[in-house]
Amino acid sequence: MKKTMLSIISAAILSGCAGIDFKKPEANALMLGQSTTADVIRVMGAPQQRGESLKNEQTLQLNRYVYASTAGTARYPSVTPARSMVFSTFKDVLVGQEFNSSFAEDASEFDDAKIGALQKGKTTKAEVIAMLGQPSGQAIYPIIKSKTGKGMIYAYSHVTGTVFNMKMYSKLLIVSLDEQDIVSDVEYTSSGDKPSAN
Repeated sequence: MKKTMLSIISAAILSGCAGIDFKKPEANALMLGQSTTADVIRVMGAPQQRGESLKNEQTLQLNRYVYASTAGTARYPSVTPARSMVFSTFKDVLVGQEFNSSFAEDASEFDDAKIGALQKGKTTKAEVIAMLGQPSGQAIYPIIKSKTGKGMIYAYSHVTGTVFNMKMYSKLLIVSLDEQDIVSDVEYTSSGDKPSAN
């Protein structure tokens, strides 16, 4: 899913300004385990792209929203700022929402150097937030393995360079919590070169 998302962002960036600008919906506007695809469209409008993803042997339906603008201010130098949001449904029920932004004003960047401090069976939800900040997304089964837990999503990606020399960077962290809000699983993937603040 992340590779596809980066491809969409790349296409938007190459055009200089693409998509319809949007804001991350309010916390209770869409509810995991309750809201439907129709609810997502009611809140966000028609998606720019639809697709599918396989997670824990289950097929998810995806609704994606992307916006990029060369006129914006990016979190890092030489990045054309973009934001994206993916809503995942399973059997037409919302099971995940992931916000991703490289705009300075609402960047979803997080400190991946602190991931090693997360301990299964010990670290609490409050401690995760203290270390990494508020998550940029949330998820339930089948995005996470447990059918009773919930997940906190931290996602960041950006594209630098030109059409002839494009470089992509992305990272995705899913922290699963049990019913007592204790970390039960940690999934982390990254690709590309880490950005520099200079």
